[in-house]
Amino acid sequence: MIQGTGSNVGKSLLVAGLARACVRRGISVAPFKPQNMSNNAAVTADGGEIGRAQALQALAARRPAHSDMNPVLLKPESETGAQLIVQGRRRETLKARDYARLKGTLLPQVMESFRRLAANADLVLVEGAGSPAETNLRDGDIANMGFAEAAGLGVVLVGDIDRGGVIAQLVGTHAVLSEADRDRIRGFIVNRFRGDPALFEAGTAQIAQRTGWAALGLLPWFEDAWRLPGEDVMDIASKPGGPVLIAVPQLGRIANFDDLDPLASEPGLRVEIVPPGRALPGNADLVLIPGSKSTIADLAAFRAQGWDIDLKAHLRRGGQVLGICGGYQMLGREIADPDGIEGPPGSVPGLGLLDVTTRMGPHKRLAITHGHELESGAPVEGYEIHLGRTEGPDCARPWLSIDGRPHGAMSADGRVRGCYLHGLFAADAFRAAFLKRLGARAGADSYGARIEQTLDTLADHLERHLKLDLLLDLATPLPGAG
Repeated sequence: MIQGTGSNVGKSLLVAGLARACVRRGISVAPFKPQNMSNNAAVTADGGEIGRAQALQALAARRPAHSDMNPVLLKPESETGAQLIVQGRRRETLKARDYARLKGTLLPQVMESFRRLAANADLVLVEGAGSPAETNLRDGDIANMGFAEAAGLGVVLVGDIDRGGVIAQLVGTHAVLSEADRDRIRGFIVNRFRGDPALFEAGTAQIAQRTGWAALGLLPWFEDAWRLPGEDVMDIASKPGGPVLIAVPQLGRIANFDDLDPLASEPGLRVEIVPPGRALPGNADLVLIPGSKSTIADLAAFRAQGWDIDLKAHLRRGGQVLGICGGYQMLGREIADPDGIEGPPGSVPGLGLLDVTTRMGPHKRLAITHGHELESGAPVEGYEIHLGRTEGPDCARPWLSIDGRPHGAMSADGRVRGCYLHGLFAADAFRAAFLKRLGARAGADSYGARIEQTLDTLADHLERHLKLDLLLDLATPLPGAG
């Protein structure tokens, strides 16, 4: 089990790279994360949903993504509440205090998913969440040491030297853990190092001396990490780009923002994430309104920022608008929520840029889909993951055909479009046709091939800098598994 001294120390990327390195050695690998909190979700082959990071790890392991890989997924809907997904299916929306009481009861289902994966793999790479040093959360824990104890696993602890204080991160974690939890940790990795590795030899020795854990490697900064789907939407904002500008308002509950990754990696494009407090840029060629976990609340915030006014000015200047999923719902005339799925029952006016209305309902559509764009004929594929049904006159102008059915809506002048299909920009021919209409040329390489190449480069990076044989020797044999 790979745990971290804190959030965002690189656990997800490390598990992906280890998965690819082990697969290349002929080892059958399955990724697993007992509990994740993310609105960046993926639809699985068995019709469930998991965190997007686990879907990338499955790709690295060259096996289909399955809901067992992330049996508990929390999707934040507000500052204090989240939708609870168990084994790929939506169960309920809970306040944080209620989940704290409930989480321990989910352990049997977490273990059930883990055992199914372990029965069909030589190696399961388990990713923790947050940090085991949050000892106030230890009671009923299923994300870190609580799961490691239940499954009988040894742990490798990862610290992030780039944020500073890595010796304190690792030694401090050792200090606050109980003796039993401390003894589960077999080794440590120092991640995201920059500069001359010889300068940290004494630091590595001090950590090993103070903890008794094996030093498994000093891992330099992986320069190509930006080429892989990020876990934070602001990772996209840091990428360089070209003259054509796509502006993306940073919604409070932005969801499935990996839609932007294929665009951000295009040399002819610049994707700008517009944070609250800033106007939508007047020189944008396209405003893309992404998915949202709380469409009605994010629509209210959109208006409070004045972005609705900016959006109309953008259209007057001849710009284009695309809404995906929650963004599509916002573009319509009305969003009705009679059952109070997202809050108090009622209806709110939409932005009125598409002549459609959305009615929320309790049924969530989860589907992996294929089709084509009607204008270019270019194939598309992706997934749908949404509550609500959208209908209206502009749906008579669909711009996609999905699984043989018309999909999406378009304004009469063709400059405002919406759809429910996530992942469509990963389709190379469609992306090229879409960018051509914006006045940009797509790069020559395939997005999917680019991801595969980067995963292999990451695996090479780990092979060079980690004691991978020792790390594998530390893995815990599971009775009856593999």
